[in-house]
Amino acid sequence: MKDKVVLITGGTSGIGKACAFAFGKAGAKVAVSGRNQQNLDQTSQELRAAGIQNVAINADVSIEADCQRMVQETVDHFGRLDVLINNAGISMRALFQDLELDVIRKVMDINFWGTVYTTKFALPHIMAAKGSIIGISSIAGYRGLPARTGYSASKFAMHGFLETLRTEMLHKGVHVLVACPGFTASNIRNTALAANGQQQSESPRDEGNMMTAEEVADQILKATIKRKRDLVMTFQGKLTVFLNKWLPGLTDKLVYNVMAKEKDSPLK
Repeated sequence: MKDKVVLITGGTSGIGKACAFAFGKAGAKVAVSGRNQQNLDQTSQELRAAGIQNVAINADVSIEADCQRMVQETVDHFGRLDVLINNAGISMRALFQDLELDVIRKVMDINFWGTVYTTKFALPHIMAAKGSIIGISSIAGYRGLPARTGYSASKFAMHGFLETLRTEMLHKGVHVLVACPGFTASNIRNTALAANGQQQSESPRDEGNMMTAEEVADQILKATIKRKRDLVMTFQGKLTVFLNKWLPGLTDKLVYNVMAKEKDSPLK
């Protein structure tokens, strides 16, 4: 990663911020994007204090023009772009029957279209560098999770998009990685959208009993260096993917039972 340039969307918290430090400490120059200027300034200052060259860019990945500007500002600042980490994401929790459709549109705009827009504008630079495009996905991209219809749909769409892009880039030297962390301690569940589109504000899961964002970032860094195609983390995540492939009927029941045990689960 020495002197490579890495652009991370949603880089001011959780996995995105942890990736900024992991890749930066490995020698990369880092661009982080986000929508909150205060968080951007704070993250940039922390990175600088750790000796990591960085630039912070205020951008909303659900807006195509913002994504184009974000990539251009990164290239203008550093002169190149080697690695794109599509990390910006939002979740939701509600039964589909109760859900306002705008919730799914918002989740798709950020999780799927944000990945598409940013990758589109970054691709020429990544191709020139023979670099990497990374999607921070979820086990929900392999196995639909009840009360997460919009989130699961966005991650399945991300998987299909990146798998197809990987095949198109097969002989062009571009590496495409889909990373699925499993449940990770972050604020994504606190900011998840409820049925009416409001943030649920409180995580329904035990955040202290999960992988840390730093552990996830370290695995993503190693997988990027090794140019792996897929990264599924945690025993629970790997087991879910395996069972869903070979015993899908059983997995329906197991997944339902696990998600029904969440605090205030709409499945109860």
